[in-house]
Amino acid sequence: MRIADRYDAFLFDLDGVLFREAEPIPGAAEVLAELRAAGRGLAFVTNNSSRPPAEVGAHLRALGIAADPTEVVTSAQATGELLAEQGVGTAYVLGEAGLRVALAEAGVGIVDGEPERVDAVVVGLDRAVTYERLRIAGELVQRGARLVASNADASFPAPGGVTWPGAGAIVAAIETATGVRAEVVGKPHAPLFRMALGRAGGVRPLVVGDRLDTDVAGAAALGWDAALVLTGVTTAEEAARADPPATYVLEDLRGLLLDPGA
Repeated sequence: MRIADRYDAFLFDLDGVLFREAEPIPGAAEVLAELRAAGRGLAFVTNNSSRPPAEVGAHLRALGIAADPTEVVTSAQATGELLAEQGVGTAYVLGEAGLRVALAEAGVGIVDGEPERVDAVVVGLDRAVTYERLRIAGELVQRGARLVASNADASFPAPGGVTWPGAGAIVAAIETATGVRAEVVGKPHAPLFRMALGRAGGVRPLVVGDRLDTDVAGAAALGWDAALVLTGVTTAEEAARADPPATYVLEDLRGLLLDPGA
């Protein structure tokens, strides 16, 4: 039996699984089209907080992958929802449009400039971060603001087989400067996965990702199966040593259409 026939919902990570920046990964669009044709539920779940769901969906469609914005679940959305539930009123944000929009839509007031105090410092991927903004964030945390990270990915796959600094690298700078550990909302924590399954529907999900520490570990914590693809940051050698291990280790997404026991 093919892997695709064993599950009714597929939760796909993006970077390193479907594409690397503007480069589509071979076979991804065709595999997803076949899963849709078979009636499987799909969700696109990402720790990348930089882009709103509509922009993520547009990027996927430009790569030939059918995707509706309602199928996209980001760590920014989960962060906004969680902070709103906890009554956080104001935040100083190191992050891009996706995070800022999600927080504003959740009712969290974004404070720019150099405020004396805020309820939380919220950090996501920010490719325009400056030392000055890191300094302000650190000072606010030292004055009592909560330090919250949309995700803690140290890096993300980039064209040419290299990795670039992710949100976790920015979080680490503030943690090092202040001695305060961030509260992390995104993968491997459960809220993002549960939100994604709600969008996809189904009761037998398979998490498909390229990271052991987020995708595989998060699925294992929920008792779900995970397929690790080797098109992103994890090597075959690292996958073989993993604890917990992935349910499947695949060269790329085309492995979902194969019988692993054949």
